[in-house]
Amino acid sequence: MIQFAQVADGMETWNAHACVGRHRHDQAYAAIVLSGGYEECGSRGRFRVRPGDVLLHGAFDAHLNRFRPGETRILNLVLEPCAYPPISAGRVDDADGIATLASHDPAAAAIQLGEQLQRAAHPPADWPDMLASDLVRNPRTRLETWARAHDLATETVSRGFGKVFGMTPAAFRAQARAQAAFAQIIGGSRPLAAIAAATGFADQAHMTRATRTLTGRTPSEWRTSNPFKTQARVAA
Repeated sequence: MIQFAQVADGMETWNAHACVGRHRHDQAYAAIVLSGGYEECGSRGRFRVRPGDVLLHGAFDAHLNRFRPGETRILNLVLEPCAYPPISAGRVDDADGIATLASHDPAAAAIQLGEQLQRAAHPPADWPDMLASDLVRNPRTRLETWARAHDLATETVSRGFGKVFGMTPAAFRAQARAQAAFAQIIGGSRPLAAIAAATGFADQAHMTRATRTLTGRTPSEWRTSNPFKTQARVAA
């Protein structure tokens, strides 16, 4: 079950065709689309959303946004500390009602969001979507092998993926591996060496470097301190 906290940044309003470069938030949060729409290319894939859609972001999730014609309004609600919400995208029946509640009673808005939220499918639309999905599911995926299997040149894959996601597939894969490890680091007590092996790192030291790059802290520091004591937003 997803647990919700207080309103984070609250309401956001974006102009038509606005673009927000790739960035990272340290807290997990839900973005509820109230009007307009946009494309988000993030750590868990690409989503094209419209009013009533909800995107759920894990801690240190990175993404870029491309907004559609017309003004877009979004309500952000912070999630209880977690690395990966159990779903990436959902829908609610009454987004405006949740926003009205949030303006004076964030706790009630959080309850409404939890009660209304339903899983929403966002199937891959093209090969960059497919590659992102495969890299998230299996960070061990070899790009050359994937490209051959889809009758694409490796250079085409790197260039085309970069245009969509704002980073190379290799960088996306490294980030996916680090986030998968981070989720296990803060989500249980499994030995760090075992997590490193399970998530495709060469060794524990390699995982430690990747975790520090992603979050600013080492795995050991995360396990011996109160999570999410970092700046609200850092560059990806």
